[in-house]
Amino acid sequence: MTWSPNLISQDTVAWGRDLAKSDRSSLADLVRRVADVKGVRWVRLFYLYPETIDDGLVELLANHPRVVPYVDMPLQHASDAMLKRMRRGHGHDRQRRVVERLRNAIPHLTFRTAFIVGHPGETQADFDELCAFVSWARFEHAVVFRYSDEETCAAYAMDAKVPNLVAANRARKLVALQRKIAREKNRALIGREMDVLVEGPSEEHDLVMKGRHAGQAPEIDGSVYLSEGEARIGEMRRVRIVQSSDWDLVGELLEGSLSRAPKKRVALKVVGGPAEKRWQ
Repeated sequence: MTWSPNLISQDTVAWGRDLAKSDRSSLADLVRRVADVKGVRWVRLFYLYPETIDDGLVELLANHPRVVPYVDMPLQHASDAMLKRMRRGHGHDRQRRVVERLRNAIPHLTFRTAFIVGHPGETQADFDELCAFVSWARFEHAVVFRYSDEETCAAYAMDAKVPNLVAANRARKLVALQRKIAREKNRALIGREMDVLVEGPSEEHDLVMKGRHAGQAPEIDGSVYLSEGEARIGEMRRVRIVQSSDWDLVGELLEGSLSRAPKKRVALKVVGGPAEKRWQ
């Protein structure tokens, strides 16, 4: 059995700031200690922010064999005006530099992010800039949230509210753009061999096992559905990708596959997001 721990908090890079200087350690120190625990195969980090990611952590993501080269960085928007309104603490140029830095430094990086559309004050020009940024950055995974008023949030009192219909249309357009990017990236994986952590039977078909590769976080990034052999929950198996959809992959089990096992032919048809798949 292999372990695949996820380290998650509101701001994971803040690890150690509350400790006395004599006891203080960096997030990179913590991650390295976790990755060195016997039985750990993957360590995955969630919620890193552009202002605080340091060279030590980038080096670890790039080179440690058990630290997944996966960055979850909620960028929220891409126009300077909106980033200022959202109090992000950085602007468009710095955001681009961070993306370039991580892409250049970390081989096989999976970059996950999140955006909000329809925030008070968002103009069509702001939204167009966001779309241009997403097209340029080509994120592996991007979640799109539509702004909604909450009385406890500072944005509730802001002027220049975006009409609901406009916000909904912008959300649909950005989701469609990201879906196209994800589809192209998944299609490029066909023929590649990769390690897949076996998670268990598919929700849609109890004869089909599913797992996830290093670029897929649990429950949020899609799955790899396994065919041509048998696998057990908790195994790390070598798989060749043979099919792709907008969100998911199908892979043939390689080493250790049992020739006498029933062959399970899998075909994916995606009709919506990850929760709206059906089998053929």
